[in-house]
Order: sequence, then structure tokens, then C-alpha cells
Amino acid sequence: MDATTPGPLTPDVLGRDDLRRALEEHDFAAAFTLIKKWGGLSQNRIAAACQLTPGKVSMIMNGSSRVTSIEVIRRIADGLRIPGHLVGLAPRPWESTDSAPQELRTTRPHPEQADTDAVPWRPDATVDMAANLTRSDLMDRRAATRALAGIVTGAPLLDTLDGWRAPAAADNRPRRPGRLGTREVDELETTARAFRQWGRAGGSGLYRKAVVGQLAEVAAALDEHQAPAIERRLYTVMAELSGTAASMSWDIGQQRRAQDYYRLALRAAHAGGDTLFGANVLAGIARQMLYQDRPHDALELVRLAQDGVRRTAGSRLRAMLHTREAWALASMDRPSGFRRATAQAADALSSIDRNESEPYWIGYFNDAELAGVTGGRLLEMARSQPRAYADQAADHIRAALEQRGPEAGRSYALDWIGLAECAFLLGDTQSAADYSRRAVDAASSLRSGRVRVQLAQLYPYTVGDGAPRALADVRGSIRSLLTA
Repeated sequence: MDATTPGPLTPDVLGRDDLRRALEEHDFAAAFTLIKKWGGLSQNRIAAACQLTPGKVSMIMNGSSRVTSIEVIRRIADGLRIPGHLVGLAPRPWESTDSAPQELRTTRPHPEQADTDAVPWRPDATVDMAANLTRSDLMDRRAATRALAGIVTGAPLLDTLDGWRAPAAADNRPRRPGRLGTREVDELETTARAFRQWGRAGGSGLYRKAVVGQLAEVAAALDEHQAPAIERRLYTVMAELSGTAASMSWDIGQQRRAQDYYRLALRAAHAGGDTLFGANVLAGIARQMLYQDRPHDALELVRLAQDGVRRTAGSRLRAMLHTREAWALASMDRPSGFRRATAQAADALSSIDRNESEPYWIGYFNDAELAGVTGGRLLEMARSQPRAYADQAADHIRAALEQRGPEAGRSYALDWIGLAECAFLLGDTQSAADYSRRAVDAASSLRSGRVRVQLAQLYPYTVGDGAPRALADVRGSIRSLLTA
């Protein structure tokens, strides 16, 4: 089907609010599902109209593949007769003679968007990505169709990150002059730092909306022509806010949204020339892959980060990247590789020079963090080999707890949860009950979905015939917190 062939969608289908929202957000998993339901089109007909294979349409609909190429978006618009402005394109050649309703044809079109995955990465595409993502997020649309889009893994994810090592393209778009000065950017940087602290402490909900709102303001400022030094700093602020939004989104269970914010953070760091923070973002994406049981993807992401900052990373950043590498190797059942990478992390931390200056956002990574992360990985291995690893895991987690208290927020709660599970694996019921109570107390003051997911893993240990009274009390406390 070409741009002059009548398309199969009727005006009433194109006029649906849920379809128009999905098209505006380039959520083609939801869009194809709605077109199939309300337009009566099979996957084969959608594929034929859009010049795609049926297998590709199936992958898009189940969330394992995303449409990011501007050429594919054009084919979808032309094949299904979707007016260009609904998908961020200029008016299509057939629109002047199309029979679509007047309100669909005369709505002010959006400027045609750059392909966000094209290499080299374009700063204007990054700004467009930020504006679109924050707009859809702040409007708080909770259509069930969005749940169809799952997290992207494997080659479809890794291919979108190819531009990380290539220099950014020049930003030659016409823009009106901007008027931000040093003082305003200082204030934005201070705000981004405060938001990041909220995120590390386990904040979410309204905090997340505040972060996204501030991110939208920064995107608007970058849509203007600022002084070069101001612009670079604004991109760094955008990167930090996006990274915080990613962490907070993940914490409330919005994995796909978190991934989108991570990708935006990486692109913003790239546009601002902040390779150190970019490596930190890649480590965040790697951690998300590890929670999705994709250790090979995670290891590739960590290696990409390490390659990018091999000559510039400070001791703490190198140590953190080594722990992510160790995590991936442990998940791949490579204990010797895990021990090697963990030792490299410890060596990096021990080599910190008092005069060494590193970004504030990596300051959290210290001996306590290394102990906690190492203990968590040993605990994962202890679940299948408790005699070999449970004692070691408990020792590391205790070391972390000795060095950080409730102010560590989410990490502190996760330490108590991990220590309780170690005690369960070792058959120390009394200690397990005590540690579980401490974990519930720590978790009760947090709004962290991640903490609650981990806490739920303790519940099965408390169930069973003949469970002591102490465990029955703990079981009730865990159940009460998880159902609150």
C-alpha cells in the first residue's frame, strides 16, 4: 500500500480519544491493539497496510519491539490513513484529498520529529523526547492499553543506545533567544540534587510528579537558544532529573516508564558532554536488566559504560561499575568472575585520594554500599546453595548495617530484609523473626514498591505447620504492611 491507496480506518475509529493518545505517544503496542479491536483489522491486515511482516506486528503488540524509526512511522501513517499530526509528522501527501473528518485534518500539526535513535544523536530530538515523555506522564493517563507495552530487552534495547559513543550532532534548529542566566541554572542544579536525595531515600508518588514537572520546565528552556555554557549545564540537569524520574518510576512499578526516562537521561548526558553521568545511567539500565533476569544484557551495558569512562572515571564510579559487573556475573552463575569483579571494586574504593574530586551523585558509594551490594549478591547465590553462601552474605549485610542507619532509607530496609532471609536459610528462626520485625519497621516509613516486593519474599518463610509464635507475629506484620 502506498500513500495514494485508500486506508482501512474509518473516521469514527480515528476519532477515538484512546487511539489518538496512543498515537501521540508513539505507543504502537496500544495503537495496534485498539485498531484491531475497533477497526476490525487482523494483525495480517495491519502488517500488509504498513508494509511490515506479521511477526513484526506481533512483536510490537506484545511489547517486545518498539517503533522508533521515522520511516516506519510514516509507513504506518500512510498505510492506515492516519493524519500526520496525530503521530508527530507533517501533513501526509494524501491529506488534502482525504475524506477524514474536518476536525482531524485541520488540527494544528506538530513539527515533524527527528528519529530519536538515529546516529549521531541530535540534541533537538532529545528535547522533543523530553517534552513528549513529560507531557504524557503529567497528564496521568492510565488507560489499560498502556499495560500491554512491556520493558524492552536484548537487541531492541541495545540498538537504541548505539549513539552513546558517537559525538552529538550539531543543533542548528531555529530557536527564539533564551534568557536563563547562571543564577537560575544554579537553582535548577540545587533542585535536581534535592530531588535525587528524595529518590535515594525511597520517595515516590507526589515527589515523582514534582520531578517530572521540573523536567518539563528544563525541556522548555532547552527549546530556546541559550548561551553554550548555560545549555550544557541545562542538559546535565535534564539528565539528573531524568535519572531520578526513572528510579522513582521503577519504585512504584512503572518499569516501562522508568526505562524511557533512563534512555532520556543517557541522551541528555550525551548532549551535555557529561560522560561520567552517562556511565552512571547505563549502570542504572543494567540494574533494571538484572531485575528482569537479563544478566547478559546487563553485562554488555556495564562494559559499554566502562569503555566510555575508562580514562576519566574516579575511584567511586569505577567501584560502582565493578559491582554491577559482579552482579551480572553472579546471575550468570560465574562465582569466580563475581569474586574478581568484587575485589576490583574493593581495590578501587581503597585507592580513593582525599584530594580526589568526584560528582556528588556518586558520593553514596562507599564501603557500606559495597558491603550491602555484595551481601545481596551472595544472598542470591545462597538461595540455591545456602551452606556455601548464606553465612558470607549475612556477614557482608551486617557490615553494611554497622555503617549506615535509617537515614539510608531504601538501602537500610533492604539490608534488614536480606539479613532476615539469610537467617531463614541458615535455620536460625529466632534471629530471622527479629530481623524481619526490624525490616517491617524500616519499610513502614517508606513508600517504596521495591522494598515491598523484597519484603514479600520473606512471607513464604513464615508459613507452615508448627511455625513458632514469633513467626506467626511476623507473618501478620508483613501481611498488614503489604495490604495497607
